[in-house]
Amino acid sequence: MSFKATDIKLVISDVDGVLTDGRVFIGQDKMEFKQFSVHDGVGVALAKAAGLKIAFISGRYSVATESRANELKIDDLYNGALNKLPAYEELKMKYNLTDNNIAYVGDDLIDLSVMKKVCCPIAVKNAINIIKKVSVFVTDSPGGSGAFRDAIEWIIHQQGRTEQVLKIMENRVLSS
Repeated sequence: MSFKATDIKLVISDVDGVLTDGRVFIGQDKMEFKQFSVHDGVGVALAKAAGLKIAFISGRYSVATESRANELKIDDLYNGALNKLPAYEELKMKYNLTDNNIAYVGDDLIDLSVMKKVCCPIAVKNAINIIKKVSVFVTDSPGGSGAFRDAIEWIIHQQGRTEQVLKIMENRVLSS
């Protein structure tokens, strides 16, 4: 499949291993903790400034993931979707998109089926080798340390819109 950055309208991301470093902390009372990077939060803001839609598909259900998605105002969260293809197909239909309009950021085998369908598969730095091999870009940062932002910045750069998006972000900061 050929990759044309200007066609990308939706960026889908895995959660554990991309937005986090893949570790889950569970206390005695079964309270779960995950660490998310504020850099990835800025990546979401950049994507929105660029007019890109964002969706998260997590194979593992997590209240922490739900909380982070709500905080970032992510409308499309599939939380606990081991088979990610049905969520992917639902998103395509919802936004009337084709595989050529979608980028996916992943790190492990659970992401492979979707990454093989999208025009723009992206691997995080610490992804397994098979994920890196199917990807058109590998982030400079590992999962949980700004990898999602790296992916968004790369897409915006490939679209030739970096200056435009930075200006939008600057205006939003100045007007708040």
